[in-house]
Amino acid sequence: MTLEILTSEALAPLRHGFFTRRGGASSGVFSGLNCGTGSSDQSDMVAINRQRVAEAMGAAQGTLCAMRQVHSADVVTLTGPPDAKPRADAMVTRQPGLVLTVLTADCQPVLFSDPAARVIGAAHAGWRGALDGVLEATVDAMVALGANRANIRAVIGPSISQRAYEVGPEFLDRFLDADHGFARFFAQGAGDRMLFDLPGFGLDRLRAAGVGAAEWTRHCTYSDAERFFSYRRSVHAREADYGRLIAAITL
Repeated sequence: MTLEILTSEALAPLRHGFFTRRGGASSGVFSGLNCGTGSSDQSDMVAINRQRVAEAMGAAQGTLCAMRQVHSADVVTLTGPPDAKPRADAMVTRQPGLVLTVLTADCQPVLFSDPAARVIGAAHAGWRGALDGVLEATVDAMVALGANRANIRAVIGPSISQRAYEVGPEFLDRFLDADHGFARFFAQGAGDRMLFDLPGFGLDRLRAAGVGAAEWTRHCTYSDAERFFSYRRSVHAREADYGRLIAAITL
């Protein structure tokens, strides 16, 4: 099966993609294109999957730049392939040939570009990172490399949608403690449960950061098991582990 790669006109003409799980070598709960080196999947299957991604991006596998994602607001600026995975949740560069990647399984994978300045970025933005400012920090880091804030385009890839993201009152309180206006990203669920709009919150943070264009591909990871891995769906299914989707961008 060939790879399925979702792209956005907003990021054209740069080579980029939000890869679905289709076309991979893994099996079982990881069936498909699991690119998570931190998963319990067979390491050789993950390596094959990542090699397929590199080939699709027109790059050698060694140029796939990855992070040790920790749900932070930390951003690293790359001038070459890192010797080891940096502990961060976003990367930016103006170096041609590097492929910036993020792994997700419900969190937001966000790809950035300023095609005129030739600066790109990639961020992993779960609720914690988004609340702490990882998206704004990514934009700031791109500007520091010469990007024009108004020329930056940002695209949120497949993420868990509001209808599938049920949270408790303590989760809501975290957001209201930061800004009472964030209540607009919550809808009433059953009982004391709320439904959180993660992509909507991400778009709001990107627009507040002053980017010229921001959009979501409108794919829900939880609701489409044939195309996407989902951490929350795996928990509900009582599965031992879950696959990770990859998103990538290069100059």
